[in-house]
Amino acid sequence: MMKGKNRQVKDVIVKTAADFFTPIALVLGFYIILHGHLSPGGGFQGGVLVASAVVLIYLGYGYNEVSKKFNMEIIKKNEALGAILFTVFGLAGIIYGSVFFANVFTNIGDVGDLISAGTIMFMNNSVGYKVLTGVGFLILLMIGLLAPDNDN
Repeated sequence: MMKGKNRQVKDVIVKTAADFFTPIALVLGFYIILHGHLSPGGGFQGGVLVASAVVLIYLGYGYNEVSKKFNMEIIKKNEALGAILFTVFGLAGIIYGSVFFANVFTNIGDVGDLISAGTIMFMNNSVGYKVLTGVGFLILLMIGLLAPDNDN
């Protein structure tokens, strides 16, 4: 009996920690993605931080809750969308008469503003989106391997 009671106390602590840290990971991750063209960090780092929210939800609530909240097919399609957006922003350089991945749209915004840096900002945001969906998908695959076997 004591073992079950102790387990329930640990579950409450882990759930509370997951509830506390998940919004922090999401906000900080999106902040890093949005400001990646202005400061160190960027799409990749922010995307991984946002994807870590999947791990926090798994640790706090388990496999059943994670599998209800995240649809693998939608995540896979959104990862492809991120790759397509990144490629389109790379092609913008060719479309505007320069080279692939040339920084065009350089006349938007002032230096240091959130909306600035031309195409680099859009490429950074699309990388963040691709990484958060891609790493999130990989985390969900790994969590699926840890799932309890329901066949028995």
